[in-house]
Amino acid sequence: MAQGSCLHRALIRTVRGQARRASVLPPVSPDAVFVNIPYDKGFSRLYLAYIVGLTHLGLDPRATLGIPGGERRLDRILALIQSCRYSIHDLSRVQLDRTPPCTPRFNMPFELGLAVTWSKLYPRQHTWFVFESRTRRVQKSLSDLDGSDPNIHDGRVEGVMREICNAFVRSRSVRPNVPEMMRTYRGLSRRLNVITAAAGARSVFEARIFDDLCFAAKAAISHA
Repeated sequence: MAQGSCLHRALIRTVRGQARRASVLPPVSPDAVFVNIPYDKGFSRLYLAYIVGLTHLGLDPRATLGIPGGERRLDRILALIQSCRYSIHDLSRVQLDRTPPCTPRFNMPFELGLAVTWSKLYPRQHTWFVFESRTRRVQKSLSDLDGSDPNIHDGRVEGVMREICNAFVRSRSVRPNVPEMMRTYRGLSRRLNVITAAAGARSVFEARIFDDLCFAAKAAISHA
């Protein structure tokens, strides 16, 4: 717990330092959602589900895929979070990565910490949500979140759609239902290989593919 508190204080100093360097608060896109998820093949179905579900609600998914590595990557991630009115943090991948050396994934909880800190400092600027696949697990994996209710998607595409609707029920006038979302998802899923091949991409977790999928989802919804 002491280590968690130290990390939280460090995050506050980082966020406050950046805020002081800016003359005004950064502009916020009211429909933008920072999507904090694992980028691996086993998560590709839920990755597409987040894109489709958020787009159906008239929201604009954002991700770190287009952010280059290097010294200023952390500043750019924080700036991306600050530019989004909302963020979703999927903590369902807490198991050890099989690729040696076997390690847990820390990016998702770390970026959640950035979002929570920003929201604590400027609550009108940002609202965050935690998504998980199993009930009560987050109380063990991240006990500092005790008292916060995660959205449980059960590791299923339909679950992601359902919980996105639950998370944004009070903030959106658009009310699509899960079957509508699933029709769009299935259509886009069938085109996924074509979209990936057309971009010459080796993975769906590339900046160009993310943008193409967001565009394709909007087009499919508008023509439904």
